[in-house]
This record gives sequence, C-alpha cells and structure tokens, in this order.
Amino acid sequence: MQYWILKTEPETFSFEDLEKKSYEMWDGVRNYQARNNMKQMQSGDLCLIYHSGKEKGIVGLAKVVKTAYPDPTADSDQWVCVDVAPVKPLPFFTLEQIKSHPDLSDIGLLRQSRLSVIPVSEKHFHILTN
Repeated sequence: MQYWILKTEPETFSFEDLEKKSYEMWDGVRNYQARNNMKQMQSGDLCLIYHSGKEKGIVGLAKVVKTAYPDPTADSDQWVCVDVAPVKPLPFFTLEQIKSHPDLSDIGLLRQSRLSVIPVSEKHFHILTN
C-alpha cells in the first residue's frame, strides 16, 4: 500500500465533486515528476485530496481504482491519468496546521509545494487522517 497527496483547485474540481461520482479520471497532470508518481500508483492506494487555492488543506480521502493509462486530454501519449474513487471526507487539515506540526516538517507537500501528485509516508498519512 502506498499513500499519495493529490492536489486540486476546488473551483475546478473539488472533493465534493468527486463524492458525487463513483469514480473519476484524475487527468491533466503535465509535470514529469507528478506523472512518474502517477505511474507508480496501484489499485487500492489511498490518496489524500488537497484543495489548493484560497483555503489550502487536506479535505478528503480517495483510493486508486485504475492504474495509469494514457491521458485522453493530452496532446501527447507521454502523459497518464489514473481513476480515483471517493472514500470519505476528512476533517479539514489546513496547510498552516501541516507547517506547524513537528512530525510533518519533512512531508513532501512542504518540500515540493508546486507538485500536484506527491508520495506520502505511512507515518505522515496516519497523522493527517487521525
């Protein structure tokens, strides 16, 4: 089992939008490192949904239901997407709370803040979901 953070602009696609569906294609990723992270995702991996934009923070839990396949929204076959399904909303864990938590100081979200698909350690995942 691996754990991930998937970042999204809630004005474009929010966790609430995902909850209205049984699953959704997580597409539009155009960063090589984020793409490589998506290629490592396996069915059943858990994903923390992070809203960027005005109110930044973890808002929900999803799971990978289909591994990487060519992104139909891309002009090139070098880009991939995965399908994710909602699991449950989570209590809002703000970016400020993440920054101030002593056990989260080395989380990838803070080290690579612009990356949209970020691996998360099991330790960090449990802090963010409990």
